[in-house]
Amino acid sequence: MSLEFTIHYGLHFVAPLFIAYFFFKKNWKVVYFIFLFSMLVDLDHLLATPIFDKNRCSINFHPLHSYIAIGFYCVGLFFKKTRVLCIALLFHMLTDYIDCYL
Repeated sequence: MSLEFTIHYGLHFVAPLFIAYFFFKKNWKVVYFIFLFSMLVDLDHLLATPIFDKNRCSINFHPLHSYIAIGFYCVGLFFKKTRVLCIALLFHMLTDYIDCYL
């Protein structure tokens, strides 16, 4: 198992668990599920050819990873009903951004 693999999936599965538990103790299970649910944003990878390219940076390549989409996720932080989902989506974008440099 490579370091890149460990970092990527650690940030997608383990770090959200810590975020949910330590910042949203009352509803940590629901928040963790929302973080996992936010990975559906990767469905936009199905629009690319090839679907997966380890040398391609997702940020600003796929529609739901675009700067415009990220802007909408930032706006969503201001609304209580969308805040947790937008935190999850932005954390996902951060994780993918880190991948661009690994």
